[in-house]
Amino acid sequence: MRKGFLFVVITIVTMMLTTTGCADKKASGADSTMTDSTDTTAADTLEQLITEQPMPKAADELFDDFIFNFAANKKLQMKRIKFPLKVVNGKTEKLLEKGQWKMEHFFMNQGYYTLIFDNRKQMKLVKDTSINNVVVEKIYLKKKKVKQYIFNRINGQWMLVEVNTGAMYQNNNASFLNFYQKFATDSTYQAHHLNSPIHFNGPDPDDDFSTMSGDILPETWPAFAPELPSGFIYNIMYGQKYTQSNQKILVMRGIANGMEMELTFVRRGKKWLLTRLSE
Repeated sequence: MRKGFLFVVITIVTMMLTTTGCADKKASGADSTMTDSTDTTAADTLEQLITEQPMPKAADELFDDFIFNFAANKKLQMKRIKFPLKVVNGKTEKLLEKGQWKMEHFFMNQGYYTLIFDNRKQMKLVKDTSINNVVVEKIYLKKKKVKQYIFNRINGQWMLVEVNTGAMYQNNNASFLNFYQKFATDSTYQAHHLNSPIHFNGPDPDDDFSTMSGDILPETWPAFAPELPSGFIYNIMYGQKYTQSNQKILVMRGIANGMEMELTFVRRGKKWLLTRLSE
């Protein structure tokens, strides 16, 4: 996050979390993960604080600063949508008027969001203030659909200009998304898609206050395995151009607790394998 109001808000909420639950933050693999059923108390508090304050002009410089304000502040959201809004669903297209729009909170209520990159170089785009087009994707893994919210920066201000829903197989990450849905929901399938060894960097499962770095074998994976979101995930495209890459980095970032996790997958032949877990 950039320095400014949003940074202060996140710092306040993080301090609240630290005061109330620091000792339990890394108690176990399950406790340290971010899933579909994440406690929304911190996210709700963050949303309330954002709503009570006007969005600073500097928030339009970095899309991340803008989207958190957009998702939390209804008044701002209505101002930053280009009505009538073009809404495409497969072959159906319509124009949505202002009175038909329903508040979209995106990932605020679940307390975390996910990102997909081909490589670490693409991850630097998150902090690029020169980009003028960003796409927020809501990926329905079970329904095999992807809903894209397309934002353009117009006259220095981020605006939602189109919503487009299509089949997941049309997405540039289709191969990985199909694999991930199975990986996140089927423990047997997951066990057969682990590299040997898996490089790990994160909390020691046997010591709440220590971290460890090294290689772990597939048979010890259950002690480290995080619970992964499986119903739907988000992705934000900051201009990264996806290719038929043999590597995907799935990043999970907490909204108000400073937590972050990276899972690196590599495709060998037709098989995706988890090769690295960093927390």
